[in-house]
Amino acid sequence: MSLTRLAGPILVVMILAMMVLPLPPFLLDVLFTFNIALAMIVLLISLYVTRPLDFSVFPTVLLLTTLLRLSLNVASTRVILLEGHTGADAAGKVIEAFGHFLVGGNYTVGLVVFVILVIINFVVITKGAGRIAEVAARFTLDAMPGKQMAIDADLNTGLIGEDEARRRRAEVAREAEFYGAMDGASKFVRGDAIAGVIIMVINVVGGLLVGVLQHDLSLAQAANNYTLLTIGDGLVAQIPALVISTAAGIVVARVSAERDMSEQLVEQIFQRPQILMLTAAILAFLGIVPGMPHVAFLLLAAALGAVAWYLTQRERAAAARAEEAPPPPAPETMDVSWDDVQPVDTLGLEVGYRLIPLVDRSQDGELLRRIRGIRKKFAQDWGFLVPAVHIRDNLELRPNAYRITLKGVEVGKGEAFVGQYLAINPGRVLGTLPGTPTRDPTFGLPAIWVDASLREQAQTYGYTVVDASTVIATHLSHIMQSHAAELLGREEVQQLLDHIAKESPKLVEETVPKLISLSLLQKVLQNLLEEGVHIRDMKTILDTLADHATRTQNAEELTAAVRIALARSIVHGLFPASDELKVIALDPNLEHLLMQAVQVGEGQGPGLEPGLAERLLTQTRQVVQQQEAQGLPPVLLVPAPLRTLLSRFLRRVAPQLKVLSHAEIPDTKTVKVTAVLGASA
Repeated sequence: MSLTRLAGPILVVMILAMMVLPLPPFLLDVLFTFNIALAMIVLLISLYVTRPLDFSVFPTVLLLTTLLRLSLNVASTRVILLEGHTGADAAGKVIEAFGHFLVGGNYTVGLVVFVILVIINFVVITKGAGRIAEVAARFTLDAMPGKQMAIDADLNTGLIGEDEARRRRAEVAREAEFYGAMDGASKFVRGDAIAGVIIMVINVVGGLLVGVLQHDLSLAQAANNYTLLTIGDGLVAQIPALVISTAAGIVVARVSAERDMSEQLVEQIFQRPQILMLTAAILAFLGIVPGMPHVAFLLLAAALGAVAWYLTQRERAAAARAEEAPPPPAPETMDVSWDDVQPVDTLGLEVGYRLIPLVDRSQDGELLRRIRGIRKKFAQDWGFLVPAVHIRDNLELRPNAYRITLKGVEVGKGEAFVGQYLAINPGRVLGTLPGTPTRDPTFGLPAIWVDASLREQAQTYGYTVVDASTVIATHLSHIMQSHAAELLGREEVQQLLDHIAKESPKLVEETVPKLISLSLLQKVLQNLLEEGVHIRDMKTILDTLADHATRTQNAEELTAAVRIALARSIVHGLFPASDELKVIALDPNLEHLLMQAVQVGEGQGPGLEPGLAERLLTQTRQVVQQQEAQGLPPVLLVPAPLRTLLSRFLRRVAPQLKVLSHAEIPDTKTVKVTAVLGASA
């Protein structure tokens, strides 16, 4: 066992032992000095941490330092009552120094100073810090569901991995535990202040009785000795207590930032020279008023004016350097070449000029890292690598606007505000927020752009809060998933085959292009992607195509065969960990009518009467909404000849509807019909 793991138990045992064992005056001096040094260390740490969780052990430190002070009070009380009649140094040099030098040897002054310190610590600092910790703990607990939803959203879109999501969830839990612990620990400090007053009264009264009755001292001599020792003992304990309480108030009142408190104070207070100049003018005016202390006011006014002048000169120098920067050299005129013919990007992202910092490599643009994570997550989920996203700035867009293009055509657009957060209303929120009303560009939910200072409040109200880069990344991820089939070109199919050939070279060699062409394989894979079926299991897909390619080269028939081979995976994706499949079924009359229409049309499509087709689409929308309201996946079970035709026909009103054929249901699953489509059609 390492020594660091023994430090905690040893320290607690020593603190408790000091309450029982007698301590010599020299050891009391050392321990009182250690108590003062420990208080200063804690105060300096609280000033330099960038966020409260960086000092998460502080509630425990608060408890241990409180126990240490109480133990020292008990030990010093024993020495004062036993040896106080011998003089002012009976309890050690530290207590004597605090009794003489800090209060001038006057126990009346010392008593007043001690009471003032106790009031400041008990009424002002400790009470305020405890209130802040209590409110922070309450709001942190209320905001936990919103924070967890934001973490899950980042994980689902591929912006973060499992390890990062686990780390963020642990940090959210630690934050709630920290403020809760601080709320409880502040009660120890308040109790310590009360105990200090009680111990002082006991020492004074007990000292007078011991000195007069046991050591035959006069009442004046006993009062002088024991009161000075008691006041010194109280001050030497209350001053570190005041320092520790101040540190607690600083920690719980901190707002998380990337810089410590000193840097924030200097930047936020002294960043506007106009305010300093105005303050200097007011002080100068007060300094010339008759009867005022002219030197103090005028001296401070001159100092503030000098600081304001220095800041103004520095701003002007920075502006002059920016203006004097040489313009970029004009590009050389070159003849027109094939380099001027720009190919159309498969997937593009165009941003307004205010969004450039999100995608600028020199500024470590956060959106670039998120896009890399999206592409990785997409490849893991769907089974192929999409082309790189071509990012460019577009001055024709509004400053905060962006648009997503697919093969040069706009497929999505929206607005994002750097430095602000999008508070999305998931349906139930506890209040309204000031900001810019809008809608989530991905799913169309009502939302509002709010300032960064309102982020915690928005999470407390139940909003899902995301930053600008997350808004764009989520929108891009949704576009990629909904257009996965279009992102799979011949180049991507060939790269996919090359990757599979490293593990199964014979399978690839005997299937493509001997049995099926590359274009036919691409069409089959696109058919699967259009209906939300991933192509990660390429070995099964190629095996199935090899078995059926000798009988047909029709892409639809091959796709149906592949779907049957992937049936277990398809059903698992729709009904994970469920042996009972709750699905929508066709009304028998409608099913018979559609089967006849398919046979008459010879596979060209169901020739439905327009009125019947319109009623079928309307009822499909209603049935899908009912399934989703019950928390069930909208899945329609139909005969195999109707699956492809109905899937394409109904997709226009219910893109989320998945159509399965009877042949795609594994034998181990049972089917339960929860709704019937076409009963009144």
